[in-house]
Amino acid sequence: MPVADLFDELGVTGMAYAAPVAGGAGIGWAEHDLATPASVMKIQVALAVERAIADGSIDGTDIRTLRADRRTPGPVGLSLLRDDVCVSVRDLVPLMLTISDNVATDELISVIGLDRVNHTTEQLGMHQTRVAADLQTMLDDMAAEAGFADYRTMIRHEPDRDGPPTDQELRVRLADTAALDPERGTRTTAFETVSLLQAIWQDVAGPVSACVAVRKYLGQQLTRHRIASGFGPDVSVAAKSGGLMGVVRNEAGVVAYSDGTAYAVAVFTRHDPRSRVDPTAIDAGIGAVARELVTQLRSDS
Repeated sequence: MPVADLFDELGVTGMAYAAPVAGGAGIGWAEHDLATPASVMKIQVALAVERAIADGSIDGTDIRTLRADRRTPGPVGLSLLRDDVCVSVRDLVPLMLTISDNVATDELISVIGLDRVNHTTEQLGMHQTRVAADLQTMLDDMAAEAGFADYRTMIRHEPDRDGPPTDQELRVRLADTAALDPERGTRTTAFETVSLLQAIWQDVAGPVSACVAVRKYLGQQLTRHRIASGFGPDVSVAAKSGGLMGVVRNEAGVVAYSDGTAYAVAVFTRHDPRSRVDPTAIDAGIGAVARELVTQLRSDS
């Protein structure tokens, strides 16, 4: 089934692209359209940090104290802990890539700086890709646009107790914020994301040790119900998922076969918050889109 039809069946707007890791012609749908990457952007943060560790400009063994009262909200990992945590810079990277830890991400951004993250992708020719803010700033700005003092206030809001907006009205408001508008917030394209993965897998995105580290941790991501769901157990998938406010659900990664062939794939989806969708169906649909693109590439080779 054509990729466009798969997106239509899911009730989403979709952008996707796949290409051989080693280079060569790719195939996609709306692959040059801007997308909100959500946590897929953590690949860029990881690469910038690992490059800086490799060239000695930052010390990967430097210990950071993550205070319990200053943690970026998130559904997993350090956000859930009640006490201060001490962890090295380099150990924050696997937390960020394997379980998408938001606290680890913002700490790494504070270490490396957004300018260096964006300079890294600019150097690699990704001119449509940009990280606009750290996650805490993004969440607080989003909440402010939706009419709340900050993100923590917003997530405590209960319509039955506090009055409008209702949950549905809030989802609509959030969908119109800068964080979910790739013209104003963090952005990328499926094409550029695949190009980034190709550069990492070819060891040209930075020092070899940096590329190896990013590949290793992407291969250990716990999420297996998006791209990986489209392939059998004999196919390995190294990927980074992303989602934001239930509006966007994404994943990008590399699909590797036992015959040695490998393909970089990026699938970004967005749905109208006024419509009903099944999140699990979208997750499986991301796998179906990835499988369709890779199957076409393999049949054409």
